[in-house]
Amino acid sequence: MSVEFLLTTLIVVVSPGTGVLYTLAAGLSRGARASVVAALGCTLGIVPHMAATIMGLAALLHTSALAFQTLKYLGVVYLLYMAWNMLRERGALKVEQEIAPTLRVIPKYWHREIAGLDV
Repeated sequence: MSVEFLLTTLIVVVSPGTGVLYTLAAGLSRGARASVVAALGCTLGIVPHMAATIMGLAALLHTSALAFQTLKYLGVVYLLYMAWNMLRERGALKVEQEIAPTLRVIPKYWHREIAGLDV
């Protein structure tokens, strides 16, 4: 193994992915409970890939070009179906006013101790 390979591997392993960034953003803007829910959702996103690997579907798709092409075309059909349903939707987009998120990084009692503030 070369030094370049090891350095690249270290950078890839150490750098946070999109799941980590999403979980941190959810936690900082909406609190610990939202952070746990976000982490659980990101983790559950891996389950279909794990199930496909366990059942041998990944090996089948790797060896069979016909199965892989069929799956790709089924994915295209599904995306077109979702796009058609969005275009058919007649209702207006409903956006509700949300209370501004608060950062809950430092517990309230620390504010009192550190800055003498009554939060």
